[in-house]
Amino acid sequence: MRTIVALAATGVAALAIRRCVALRKSISAAAPELRTPLLAASSIPFNRLTLPIVRFAMGRKSDPGPGITLSDHHLKDPDLDVLVLTPSEKPVLAPGVLWIHGGGFVAGTARFEAPWAGRLVTALGAIVVCPEYRLAPENPFPAGLDDCVAALQWMVKHADELGIDVERIAVCGASAGGGLAAAVVQRAFDEGIPLRAQGLVYPMIDDRTALRDDLTGKGELTWSASSNRWAWTAYLGRELRSSDAPDYAAAARRTDLSGLPPAWIGVGELDVFHDEDVAYAERLKAAGVPCELVTVPGMYHGADGLVQKASSMQSFQAGMLDFLRTHLG
Repeated sequence: MRTIVALAATGVAALAIRRCVALRKSISAAAPELRTPLLAASSIPFNRLTLPIVRFAMGRKSDPGPGITLSDHHLKDPDLDVLVLTPSEKPVLAPGVLWIHGGGFVAGTARFEAPWAGRLVTALGAIVVCPEYRLAPENPFPAGLDDCVAALQWMVKHADELGIDVERIAVCGASAGGGLAAAVVQRAFDEGIPLRAQGLVYPMIDDRTALRDDLTGKGELTWSASSNRWAWTAYLGRELRSSDAPDYAAAARRTDLSGLPPAWIGVGELDVFHDEDVAYAERLKAAGVPCELVTVPGMYHGADGLVQKASSMQSFQAGMLDFLRTHLG
């Protein structure tokens, strides 16, 4: 495995240099405070060649921040590990958040996104559950979604011992994690599991975007149109087609959105997911679902992770936290 990663890293480094030159115009479109030398290396396409190095990079453990206790739990049916983050000074009864990591359905870990989960703990006093769901292409849909739903069911069943107020649970995630979160919310609604809110950070919710050829100016930084096509194909386990997708595979394909819990959706104007996220927010509102939509000029996919200290990104993240604070009490 180390040899594979080393070879992949060499190729990725060479590709990053070429991409840096090719992306100059696209980088200039980003907001000045969001331009960073990391952009070129972070804009490497996802495919079978780069997947080993991407998984290696997104497999490292990250610090969730001070005042947070981490604990690992294992579910036997299905065979699933979950990471639970709790405040060191645990309240008698806390809101619960299911946080689903991103990575295009093909990479990422709960530990890698511990900082995002940690912000939820710190800002909300919440207990956060993060599933290590199965990844495509080895495990195509519905494996990852089933794991995330199982984690939510486990949260509800064990709410008392976890210290979670079962009446104050939200489901959140970023990128592919946001797409899974939206689908979990839909399944939870259909299966009678009550939720207070959903927080969708530039969610990956519509496979039909991967078939578009009119995305000029969007999806040129970090998460590209080619990465999107490859990841959706890997997740669905088949070639893409506009005609149909399995139920819950792509949240934006659901026709009836009425009755879903209040939503916060945030996305940058340079993000490949911009149009699908805005459309989903508008459809939620039309269906009578309270929805707060935040679009950020000059923001590309994942900018809040690359340039965390930028004031616009701090405001972006604070927006969802404020929304959750309102709905979780």
